[in-house]
Amino acid sequence: MGTFKTMEEARAYFSDDRFATENGITLDELDASHAVTSMTLGARHKNAFGGVMGGAIFTLADFAFAALTNDRENVTVAQQVSINYLSAAKGTRLTATARYRKDGRSSCVVNVDVTDDTGRDIAQFVGTGFKLRSA
Repeated sequence: MGTFKTMEEARAYFSDDRFATENGITLDELDASHAVTSMTLGARHKNAFGGVMGGAIFTLADFAFAALTNDRENVTVAQQVSINYLSAAKGTRLTATARYRKDGRSSCVVNVDVTDDTGRDIAQFVGTGFKLRSA
């Protein structure tokens, strides 16, 4: 969990990630190897066709990437990201699970899998992070 001693401390730190939190995204799990974020879907997450907006899915995955790669002493910015949308969400909740593929001295690669509460694979996000500062 980096320098965070508790989940409450991590949640307080990431509460300043206003775009994510104001759109209902929560930080559910965090340790040194993975982060889990989720959101309950509502009208604000839908596009004109009634599906989940791609930007909402991207933001969920990006928040999981940020939670995993940043803490009070380490600042990592996304250098390059890609996302593949795999299926339309059928459930009412989305979950993003971020795991390191590589965690190097100055860069990292993170895979984020987004699923819905019916078990469908919704998206796959891959992010390359550049570490600006580390402990």
